[in-house]
Amino acid sequence: MTGITDNELFLAIKESLGNCSSYKKVLIIPPDFTRSHSGAGKITAMYYALLKDSCQVDIMPALGTHEPMSRQECAAMFGDSVPGDCIINHNWKTDVKKIGEVPREFVREISEGLVDNSIDVELNKRLLDKSYDLIISVGQVVPHEVAGMANYSKNIFVGCGGKSMINQTHMLGAFYGMEKIMGRDYSPVRKVFDYAENKYLKNIPLLYVLTVTSQEEERTVMHGVFIGRGRSIFEEAVALSQELNISFVDRPLKKVVVYLEEKEFKSTWLGNKAVYRTKMAMADGGELIIIAPGVRKFGEYHENDRVIRKYGYAGRERILELCRECEDLKNNLSVAAHLIHGSSDDRYHIVYACEKLSKEEIEQVNYKYMPLSEACDKYRPDRLIEGFNILEDGEEIFYISNPALGLWAETGRFFK
Repeated sequence: MTGITDNELFLAIKESLGNCSSYKKVLIIPPDFTRSHSGAGKITAMYYALLKDSCQVDIMPALGTHEPMSRQECAAMFGDSVPGDCIINHNWKTDVKKIGEVPREFVREISEGLVDNSIDVELNKRLLDKSYDLIISVGQVVPHEVAGMANYSKNIFVGCGGKSMINQTHMLGAFYGMEKIMGRDYSPVRKVFDYAENKYLKNIPLLYVLTVTSQEEERTVMHGVFIGRGRSIFEEAVALSQELNISFVDRPLKKVVVYLEEKEFKSTWLGNKAVYRTKMAMADGGELIIIAPGVRKFGEYHENDRVIRKYGYAGRERILELCRECEDLKNNLSVAAHLIHGSSDDRYHIVYACEKLSKEEIEQVNYKYMPLSEACDKYRPDRLIEGFNILEDGEEIFYISNPALGLWAETGRFFK
């Protein structure tokens, strides 16, 4: 499949703007560098090129709780034509304003009684700035461990949101069960976003630009771009992503090897997509080996890193128990959810092969450790193909070169 050409993409983006001279000030919200395979960097650069001569253009990556992008990452994602001084960092702790809440009765209903509290709706204050004629939210629709399918209003409420929405929705997803959410629309978390979108975003001049991509050999191919405001464009993108980004296997996988690209994955907070996206494919007693040359910490922020190191990936029931007892987990529910998502619940072994975290650090958070050099020598990721491989010693493994681009599931587990 050849996918959408750059010329076709540019024409679609130009058409979505209409008369460019009618805008005086525009805010573009792409994802950050960890989602560079979305094609959002190229799209952002195209919008900037079309708008820069007639209006002010600000670019604010939807960081969520991720660390700010470096100059090098901005240049790699958006290209040299987008100047660094128009890029603004979102701070989820200080830059947000509460605009309402999702009521507890609604949260209780959609979670089937598992969660019984309201959720504050908080947005970066720039989205409330009426001087913006247009706010363009760009991102990729792909299976996701918290929302079911990523992007659309998640880019706003989490990527540009505050502590309450981030913490509460992550924990809602963890309570409800990741395996009942991933790859599906209308998850409890998505219903929270839909409620907030319908009630609180009506007067914000939002335009959503949603992509669906896949990995073909060593390149990312864009198969769909959906532009508009209504939920229908998200549903169309979801349908295409489910077709292209979910890989089914007919039997549970005994050994899976996942490679994390060094520049993209610098923490287990990000790198554990290798865990989330393969969980429904793993066999009981199996082994997941994560080759992670760039992973140097656990959390993106110091406090998140500290809490992860303190409690480790201890399994769903233990983390839920600790949440009732420990204030630092109660105050960092997104971390608690991450610890649940990143555990195998003792079904299979998770092995991190890295060199920037020590054996002691990896084992402290309840993972197994393998030296990076040993893993690279044994599995030779530069020689592996996507999917099943037979090694020289006759061992069968399943290889994934980038876990961010899909979801892998055993057919019986996904459809049960």
